[in-house]
Amino acid sequence: MSHSTDGQLSFLRSLIQTRSFNNATLGFLESLLVSKDVKSSTEVRSSLTQLLRSESLSVIRSIAAKTVHEKLLALDFLVRAFFLVGDLQSCLALRYEALLMRELKFTSCYWLQVSPEEWLSFVEDAVRNGFHAVAEKACENALSCLRNKADLKSGSDTVSENLKAVISEITRLRNCAIASFASRSVQVQAAEYLKRKTTEPQNSDLLCKGKRCLASISFRNGIKRQNIRKLQKSLAGQR
Repeated sequence: MSHSTDGQLSFLRSLIQTRSFNNATLGFLESLLVSKDVKSSTEVRSSLTQLLRSESLSVIRSIAAKTVHEKLLALDFLVRAFFLVGDLQSCLALRYEALLMRELKFTSCYWLQVSPEEWLSFVEDAVRNGFHAVAEKACENALSCLRNKADLKSGSDTVSENLKAVISEITRLRNCAIASFASRSVQVQAAEYLKRKTTEPQNSDLLCKGKRCLASISFRNGIKRQNIRKLQKSLAGQR
């Protein structure tokens, strides 16, 4: 990586450390991803991912005592930054944390309430990108929140068809995530079994070869001893 790129990464780090969580910082981050060749682009993207993962831990620790609004601003910035560099796992993890935080705090700040569509969008993204364990956990939390809302509404008003549809779809996605996760576990076990079976014949062949080798040596040694005894008897008879 060039000296110029190192300087740009250092500048980005300083922006994050000074908590410049704005569009200008994201724009600068995006500009670093523009490269003339694939190799340089891959190296820069990898360096940016490492930088963001390292700095995000510091950011999360530093906002622990901040207001909900400040926490959400920081999380939103990190979510967008991780999305830009293609780190979908970190992006989804922080999106999930932000959704949970909003659900916990919305009773005192109604504008924080997570809409059914937001939950559905998150679950769809998690399933689509293969993060089935995260998707399953998110589905459980989403269904719990949405069913509570449905129960509250059923006491005074009719539950909307939209809410019912979202609950049904999230339930379907949860089942899909569970099935996919289980299927992947089976595939991993099958791969490990096949790997063992592949190595076992080789070990068996080596063992058989070793046994045949020992048997052959023993046979030859037996013939030698027999010939020596015959020779000794012959010499004794000549005397």
